[in-house]
Amino acid sequence: MKDLARFSGSQKHSLPSSAPSSVSPQVQLITIYEEEAGQRIDNFLLRFCKGVPKSHIYRVLRSGEVRVNKGRIDQTYKLKEGDIVRIPPIRTAEKKASSVPGAEFTILFEDAHLLIIDKPAGIAVHGGSGVNYGVIEQLRAARPDAKFLELVHRLDRDTSGILMLAKKRSALINLHEQIR
Repeated sequence: MKDLARFSGSQKHSLPSSAPSSVSPQVQLITIYEEEAGQRIDNFLLRFCKGVPKSHIYRVLRSGEVRVNKGRIDQTYKLKEGDIVRIPPIRTAEKKASSVPGAEFTILFEDAHLLIIDKPAGIAVHGGSGVNYGVIEQLRAARPDAKFLELVHRLDRDTSGILMLAKKRSALINLHEQIR
């Protein structure tokens, strides 16, 4: 829930650090902007509510607790710019302080929509499978003000090469279509 500040009407709440979990004590109303438009509600919630199990996200969707424009929706609903999403209070795991090292990659190209870097061999593009962090986590840590930063494609850990990252959802969708 690190990107809460950019959504209107939302605030980050947490219990004292000794508590094992935190609860957002109130309903949140989030306005959907251009960057979030076009994605399914389930994917939006999984990204917005980091640390919440998928099963819980789908349970609140099925129960009708999550609403868009005051109406019930199913998990396949695609968000539109201007939609108002109602998110109920959701219990999340307390975040540990992460120590992601700073990113030092050669930037080959950057504009408002795209970031292209030279990925050295030996670095994973994302965390998982025994790797705590990868290129995407390092770049997000180095650019905390970036509203959106997603991998367009992946490279194997031991492969060096050019890696594209989208800085806007519309660019990500367009590039994925081109790759397909």
